[in-house]
Amino acid sequence: MRESRMRQPLGRAVRASLCVLLLACLALAGCSPAARPGGSSGPGAREETSPASPAAVSRTIEAAALSAGYLVQAVGEDGRFAYLVNMNPDVEVADDYNILRHAGTIYSMAQYYALEPDPAVLEAMLRAGAYLRDEALGPVPDGEDMLAVWSDPAEDRDIPEQAKLGGAGLGLVALCSIEQARPGFTPLEDLRKLGRFITYLQKDDGSYHSKYIPSAGGRQDEWISLYYPGEAALGLAMLHELDTEGGWLEPAARSIEYLALEREGQAEVPADHWVLLATDTIFHEAGPDELPVSRELFFSHALRISEGMLAEQIVDPGKPVLYGGFTRDGRTTPTSTRLEGLQAVLGFLPEDHERRPAIESAVERGISFLLRSQVTEGEFAGAFPRSVRRMQGDSEEAREFNEEATEVRIDYVQHALSALVANIRLETAE
Repeated sequence: MRESRMRQPLGRAVRASLCVLLLACLALAGCSPAARPGGSSGPGAREETSPASPAAVSRTIEAAALSAGYLVQAVGEDGRFAYLVNMNPDVEVADDYNILRHAGTIYSMAQYYALEPDPAVLEAMLRAGAYLRDEALGPVPDGEDMLAVWSDPAEDRDIPEQAKLGGAGLGLVALCSIEQARPGFTPLEDLRKLGRFITYLQKDDGSYHSKYIPSAGGRQDEWISLYYPGEAALGLAMLHELDTEGGWLEPAARSIEYLALEREGQAEVPADHWVLLATDTIFHEAGPDELPVSRELFFSHALRISEGMLAEQIVDPGKPVLYGGFTRDGRTTPTSTRLEGLQAVLGFLPEDHERRPAIESAVERGISFLLRSQVTEGEFAGAFPRSVRRMQGDSEEAREFNEEATEVRIDYVQHALSALVANIRLETAE
């Protein structure tokens, strides 16, 4: 079994080469690392460079460092993030908080820390992790051997206390990620209890109950989430990395098997990047005889998801603002998540596979889109806005979209940072 590629620090030689590339890029721009160039502070401030070139890799490194810095500044003393802000001071933002996105953001910080062990990132990540571990993790009435990540109902919404499958999945992803940087941060038995809650929510066919609501009788499956099963599978696979004898790989694999079989007859397969991340982890964790399901089924399922993603990408040179993105409304996060998924596929796709060049080209275009989209100066340096374009007209729909276009939510930065880190690893692989 392999060392975790996403969470282990790079070797000294690779890290040194990254620093050299970054310094070269900054020198070309006429500045030092402590004195960044002036210019536009909004999306589109970066000039075009091929992501395969040394200068482009350096810019990706710089972009990842900026986003990691944004998240460090966003973590309060209590461990909560500045969840949602708007770069337009005239726009009022809602006082929301989502513990699933909190956990996902910790995951991206851990990925960056594994790439570049920055003490400031570690300190902020541990504060955010402590909030997740100490404030959101709690017992489950149906069993003393389980823990769940509990979502707090918003004050103005009539939502009962509940624990979501996605919360347990991403909570496990976050806390297992922290273990790579700070072993023992969460007791292994608590991680196991969180894993047991996920398997408690799993049905015999590999599918899941999406929620656990004590006041409604416990497990609930009336509402189905697209992403929760993949998040749960990734969490279990990462727990397997820490607890190889715990039996976590089988329920993780059965999660993917269920989705693959269910989607075989569908004309279109959803852009489920969490499943691709989980598939990559499972493939690299399972030995030849350890995967209890068909590798061919997993492989074909991953390729079907990838093909759907590739078909969405905007490749019209006549649309320079949107070029390389994956939505016509200019939202940044759908591009980030698709890049995460496609780069995960590159992690297990054979070098000589016929679809590898197409996926690599799509990734290059997508990374270029992200580099153009990132805010590079000022108070929001490192942030990614919701959208890089504005809707024309004066309709209520247009006004609402344009107000939200300048908002920055932590998951917008999280997914972009994860995509950038994955790209750096691919481009600098030895």
